[in-house]
Amino acid sequence: MTANNPLLQDFDLPPYSQIKPEHVEPAVDQILADSRAAIAKLLEQQQANPSWDGLVLALDELGARLGRAWSPVSHLNAVCNSTELRAAYEACLPKLSEYWTEMGQNKPLFEAYDALAKSPAAANFDVAQKTILEHALRDFRLSGIDLPAEQQKRYGEIQMRLSELTSKFSNQLLDATQAWTKQVTDEALLSGLTDSAKAQMKQAAEAKGLDGWLIPLEFPSYYAVMTYADDRALREEVYAAYCTRASDQGPNAGQNDNGPLMSEILDLRQELARLLGFANYSELSLASKMAENTDQVLSFLRDLAVRSKPFAEQDLAELKAFAAEQGLDDLQSWDVGYYSERLRQQRYSISQEEVRAWFPVDKVLSGLFAIVQKLYGIEIRELKDFDTWHPDVRLFEISENGQHVGRFFFDLYARANKRGGAWMDGARDKRRDAQGKLIAPVANLVCNFTPPVGGKPALLTHDEVTTLFHEFGHGLHHLLTRVEHAGASGINGVAWDAVELPSQFMENWCWEPEGLALISGHYETGEALPQAMLDKMLAAKNFQSGLMMVRQLEFSLFDFELHASHGDGRSVLDVLEGVRAEVSVLRPPAYNRFANGFAHIFAGGYAAGYYSYKWAEVLSADAFSKFEEEGVFNADTGRAFREAILARGGSQEPMVLFVDFRGREPSIDALLRHLGLSQEAA
Repeated sequence: MTANNPLLQDFDLPPYSQIKPEHVEPAVDQILADSRAAIAKLLEQQQANPSWDGLVLALDELGARLGRAWSPVSHLNAVCNSTELRAAYEACLPKLSEYWTEMGQNKPLFEAYDALAKSPAAANFDVAQKTILEHALRDFRLSGIDLPAEQQKRYGEIQMRLSELTSKFSNQLLDATQAWTKQVTDEALLSGLTDSAKAQMKQAAEAKGLDGWLIPLEFPSYYAVMTYADDRALREEVYAAYCTRASDQGPNAGQNDNGPLMSEILDLRQELARLLGFANYSELSLASKMAENTDQVLSFLRDLAVRSKPFAEQDLAELKAFAAEQGLDDLQSWDVGYYSERLRQQRYSISQEEVRAWFPVDKVLSGLFAIVQKLYGIEIRELKDFDTWHPDVRLFEISENGQHVGRFFFDLYARANKRGGAWMDGARDKRRDAQGKLIAPVANLVCNFTPPVGGKPALLTHDEVTTLFHEFGHGLHHLLTRVEHAGASGINGVAWDAVELPSQFMENWCWEPEGLALISGHYETGEALPQAMLDKMLAAKNFQSGLMMVRQLEFSLFDFELHASHGDGRSVLDVLEGVRAEVSVLRPPAYNRFANGFAHIFAGGYAAGYYSYKWAEVLSADAFSKFEEEGVFNADTGRAFREAILARGGSQEPMVLFVDFRGREPSIDALLRHLGLSQEAA
């Protein structure tokens, strides 16, 4: 099997089309066995007198081999999910969890790291090497290295079970999303929907051999109904199906119910925190983050809530008054998107749909690349001949002064068997290998935009353009690193509450007139975005930003409270209702089961960390204010940001990097001003 298993071969880019479910488990078994043997041998040689190359670099080599096999498998599981691949992927999760727990609890390995950190040689290590050692010793402690054997065993069992449960949460959410569709045969029911949304629904129906139109719960179609459907009953029906996915409520109540998984996940996280000497999981989460303690996070979020709730109440009052003028006196959750869009159109004479025509995907991409070229001095070109997992996928190369820097894949459109949302993951880390060769980084950038339909190119809403810029910011953080040690290159080793800084920072150029001039052009005529339309977009930029802010604070506080207070007798729903009572201005219906689909915290890396979006937004707004002062395309400021933030990855604490760039610690003022939530902005 080894000879013809692509996951066991050395390759440059993954041979995606050749990777089959039957390759996965044998490859992982082989690599883990080889790694265990190599670690035992390495420790015999290193324990007495450990060296960087003999210990850290040798382990990086083993990690790179495992990553080379597992990264494409994990990626395919997210973007081309199938029953067979899912089974193969899940069969490996407990094995990988066991391996990483073993590594984290390997006493001789810990002692070797400790000895290396204290050795005379360490005085000559560069700053990234010192940080990697410091983080490694911290992570050993967070893996239970100091626990008695019985508790170490329990730690391992908890981690294994959590990896199974979080994967199952993600799968059940995907299955629940795909389990509900609505066939429509009377076009009158779709009154108000855009031609592009209807064309997409027609295509979805044809793909299943059905007449008429098919409304699935993938986000582009859900969004289209909630924003444009004149039929209120249709909006309510689709809303109810969407917000009860994977729960005990709604049209598919009890199917794929994530409720029991959430309870078990929270119990295990709390037990894990207690084992390691923390009062709760939120405390444990902060042990490797920028924020200092739970009080600091909660007061940060509550301070933002106090500042922004009056703006949210004003937004809602205006929306209710507008809906009442249109004959609707009882505004509900399924009405908000629809009436907000109509109010936006009335007030600013602009809609998301209208601007689509000026944002064809190729124009947006060429403009995005032109912006980062101006800021960071890099060139980007498309590569044509490569192995892929889907025909829509594109591959690009970054170079600088003719030298190869890295590559990234774009998988931009929504489709069946693909996880919802948008994300970046590192397909390969930049590092210098044991032979001294520099390995260049590779990134996967994934979105779920409306695909091209009816012979037109894919046309993006401005919200989608912003999402694209956000994910590309993550990609640049991974790809433009100058750190050559795997443990701190790119996004590796970056505190989770600082990792959103480069992504949110990139979003600013979607709003700058000079940036918009580069990323927009009518898909038929190529004409620039008219000044009048640009003025309207800028005027509407902070439309309902109060409502948006309290919504994000609701998610952040819910996540943090849930993990900080677990075990106090309140259910998940109780905690959510308590937070809503504190910060929300419009309460959803009782059947809403938002938490059951909150994959960020139950299946992603954001448990007790969702606050990171707001935390990093303070950093990104303040960083961008330097460009506002010095010119949004000031090449010197761009290079300074690149060298202080993007190039240095996880080599130093985020606050050190931020102060190096900004000359001072961050201030919240720029964020409130950008969102129109400060008295001066008001």
